[in-house]
Amino acid sequence: MSKTHQTFLSADRIYTCTSCHAHLAKHDDLISKAFQGRHGRAYLFKKVTNVSLGPKEDRLLITGVHSVKDILCNVCKHVVGWKYVFAFEKSQKYKENKYIVEKAMIAKENQWDEP
Repeated sequence: MSKTHQTFLSADRIYTCTSCHAHLAKHDDLISKAFQGRHGRAYLFKKVTNVSLGPKEDRLLITGVHSVKDILCNVCKHVVGWKYVFAFEKSQKYKENKYIVEKAMIAKENQWDEP
């Protein structure tokens, strides 16, 4: 069995997996904190790292039906969110090829100067 290659992000503010602390995203790649996931609030990112994609499925979400793929942490294999593959409604097309990461599945690492 081969060892999983892990990418370490270089940034002041990084989001990590709560389970294994693998780097998942840079704060600079955050688009919005105003999303709903399966387990509460979720964040929309333009890019994530150290994840693998599950199979594509059509899922009924709050904003309509979308084709999505779950994203799993490459290190611990926990589902941390999903990737929007296709939006059926024109108003939702901006989500295509973006990533939802559940707030409950991420932690902040490095230099956060927030109160």
